[in-house]
Formats: sequence, C-alpha cells, structure tokens
Amino acid sequence: MRVDVLTLFPSMFDGPLDESIIKRARDADLLDLKITDIRDFARDAHKTVDDRPFGGGPGMVLKPGPVFEAVESVKTDRSRVVMLAPVGRQYNQSMARTFARFEHLVLLCGSYEGFDERICEALVDDVVSIGDYVLTNGALPAMVLIDSVTRLIPGVLGDENSASEESYGEDGLLEYPHYTRPAEFRGMKVPEVLLSGNHGEIAKWRREMARKRTAERRPDLLGEDQVARD
Repeated sequence: MRVDVLTLFPSMFDGPLDESIIKRARDADLLDLKITDIRDFARDAHKTVDDRPFGGGPGMVLKPGPVFEAVESVKTDRSRVVMLAPVGRQYNQSMARTFARFEHLVLLCGSYEGFDERICEALVDDVVSIGDYVLTNGALPAMVLIDSVTRLIPGVLGDENSASEESYGEDGLLEYPHYTRPAEFRGMKVPEVLLSGNHGEIAKWRREMARKRTAERRPDLLGEDQVARD
C-alpha cells in the first residue's frame, strides 16, 4: 500500500512512523509512506496557506490553492483521499478494514479552523474524526489511521489471523480477557475453563466475556435487543 500524508507539520511524523509494526512494514516494502508539506505549494513569498473566513468569525481557514495543488501532486485514478477533521464520521475498525483495501490513501490533515469547503466538495472521498475531542491538528489522527490500517495489510503481522482477533473482532465486540502464566498470582486465579483444554468451552467462554465486556464498557457497539439480554 502507498500512503501520502499532506500536512502543515511534517516534523510531527518523525519517530512514530519509524518504529514497531509500521517500520517493519516499510522495511519489507509492504508500506510506501511519504509525508508532504502543504506549505511547499504556497505561491507567495510568505508561504501563506490560510486566510480569514468570509462572513467573519474566529480563526483562519486553509486556502484552496495550496491544498488543491498538494493533493493533485500525489493523487492518481486509484487514490482514496481521506480528510482528518472533527466534522467527519467517527473512525472505527470497520472503516480501517475498508481503507486497507485501497492501493493508495491520501491523508489530508486539518489545521486551524478547517478547510475551505470547496476542498471537501472537489477533492475528498471521506472525512474522518478519531473522536469527539479537540486536537491541535490532524497529524495525530493521521498516525492513528496509518497504524490501524497498516496492521491489516496482508503480510504485515505475519499471521493472517492476528488482525481479525484483536480488540475489535469481526463481530464488533470488544476483545475477551487474556491470561498467561502463572496460573495463580497474589491470590488471583486464571479461570478454570482456560486450563481445561476444552477448546469448545474456551471459545464459548471467550464469546460470553466479550459480550459482557462490550455491554459494560461500550454498549453503543451492541444493538438494543442485545443490550437488554445482557
């Protein structure tokens, strides 16, 4: 997969994308990742990329000119342009799986009060938010998206089943509890079913624990009928 990140703060990406699974994916040529500074496409002497909003109001708005040119410099017929902004759909694992199917993602990082709306209308395929809270700009959300999508690229995790058995399984439930040795620690014991060797009962217990944990911590992931039963 190829991922192009368009941002006003390229140095924020130094470090996080050169570690762990993302680094392994890049080293194995499974992920081609490039960071581009939108300011490089500003045409005035001061490299201006923002201006006051028409109609008044606080803050500054990203101008269409530099952003259009930045996107057009990397976009192809096979690209999916994703804007990271608070006004987007809330990101989840299902969206990560969808994005992982594309050959090329262009991630457009929001800043200031946001983008001139003509950018959204003409260039953008998806608008994504990673949560209902305020961040300085879209760099951190872009890193979150890159991390979550990279681990879904075939070959990145090695075991092709690993990605489907993590914190959000294919059924949308939170992951069941995990235990490892010792079987007893400071008086706390591992559930007997996990020591039984009965794989059918273990699978049943894990399913029940996943549903219980989801109902307690994220009931929004369950339908109303499921919540009522739990």
